[in-house]
Amino acid sequence: MQYKEYGDAHHPLMMFIHGGGVGGWMWDQQIQHFAHFHCVIPELMSDDPFSIEHSAKELLLLIEEKANEKPVIVIGFSLGAQIAIQMLSLKPSLIDYTIINSALEIPSPTVERMLQPFIRLSFPLIKNKAFAKLQAKTLYIHEDYFERYYQESATMKVDTLIQILRENMLFSIPPDFHKAQGKILITVGDKEKNNMKKSAKALVQNHPHSKGVLLKNIGHGVSLAQPAFFNRFVENWIKDGQLPEGTVIE
Repeated sequence: MQYKEYGDAHHPLMMFIHGGGVGGWMWDQQIQHFAHFHCVIPELMSDDPFSIEHSAKELLLLIEEKANEKPVIVIGFSLGAQIAIQMLSLKPSLIDYTIINSALEIPSPTVERMLQPFIRLSFPLIKNKAFAKLQAKTLYIHEDYFERYYQESATMKVDTLIQILRENMLFSIPPDFHKAQGKILITVGDKEKNNMKKSAKALVQNHPHSKGVLLKNIGHGVSLAQPAFFNRFVENWIKDGQLPEGTVIE
């Protein structure tokens, strides 16, 4: 798996895992803010069959290689948050702090069965810039990043997209998630779909020591929509256990 490193290699390791449809560039504002950490930014997409479990195993190996007994912080968004959940389940004692942002965990087998014909029919839209701009808007992608987002989307193979969406839609909480020993913060935006909110609540209820917050006035992508707010609450939670502004999920 490809990855990039930034910051101070002597300080705690902070891994940012991007969502589907975007790349490691979505964390540029975090890389700048957390320059005093050892930031590792993986790139998930490849031509190989995509798997949440395989990605989790690869990233755990990368952490074991880079951490050198330093504290480990993992922050995942959407598909990246699902991978973070899988990582916690596979290695419950490796990660000290995890932020799970907008992770879907309610499987949709009916939608999944319709996925392949729908994607194959609509796939040409991916190369349509007007459509891409609408998609970018829902993800809070700034115009400075649009061309990069568009080029990456336009060059993705249809089978790769189908496999990524299938993994995303069929994901459920792994049996050993509750065994994770580090601190866990689960967040979701109050403008996100109901299944995302239900997923956040289920995750909180599945882990006895996790904390959950419904973030005010935000949809899918708080780190891109409000990077200063996101950076501040990540820092405060890691340092003092302070929860971000919003409604506590119970």
